[in-house]
Order: sequence, then C-alpha cells, then structure tokens
Amino acid sequence: MAGQEVRFTVSFTIPEENLKHFKAIAQAMIASTQAETGTLGYDWFYSPDGSRCRLIETYVDSNAVLTHMTGHAVRELVPKIVHYAQITGFEVYGDPGIEAGTILAGLGAEVFAFDAGLSR
Repeated sequence: MAGQEVRFTVSFTIPEENLKHFKAIAQAMIASTQAETGTLGYDWFYSPDGSRCRLIETYVDSNAVLTHMTGHAVRELVPKIVHYAQITGFEVYGDPGIEAGTILAGLGAEVFAFDAGLSR
C-alpha cells in the first residue's frame, strides 16, 4: 500500500427480500463514483447466497476520500442502501484526513493508520 492511498472495507448483511433493491442502489453508487476524481477501486463482492456483501474501496489520497465522502454516492445513496441492509463492519486503512475522518467516524468506521516503517 502506498503511503497516501486510503482503502475502505465495508461489510453488509442483506435480508433475502432486499437483495434486488440493494444491488440496484449499489449499481447507482458505482455509476456515481466513476465520476469522482481519485477513485482507484470501488468493488462489490457477494457471498454465494447473497446475504453478505463486502465493498472494497481504494482512493489515491485523502483529498479523493473527501471528494467521495461529500459526493452524491455518500450523501444521497448511502442512506438508501442502509434502508435495505445493515452495515456490520466498516474499516478504513490509511489517513482519510481530518474532515473525511469526522464523517467516517459518524458512520461508525474504524480507522487504521498506515505505518511506513512496517511496510515494503
């Protein structure tokens, strides 16, 4: 991991009857995020039965994280997706910056600091 990159792992539990709605909102989030500068990855992974999902996000730096956290996907679509699923884990790897860090803390994210001395 480069020193400035920031990654998120968001875990969801999805009731079976909500999976179709969840995936539709996820598609809208993907489309919204494609327009954001500095987004390196925004990948969704589902368990075989569709009851669990992991969203893996990668941003070039804290400025890109702030762009995402104040953009359409988070402001408009996150409230919709959590209507259909429960966030069961939210981890941030790297420094998201002060402002984005405050927003992330409000969403229940746990931030893990990057230690360049222990990385290759």
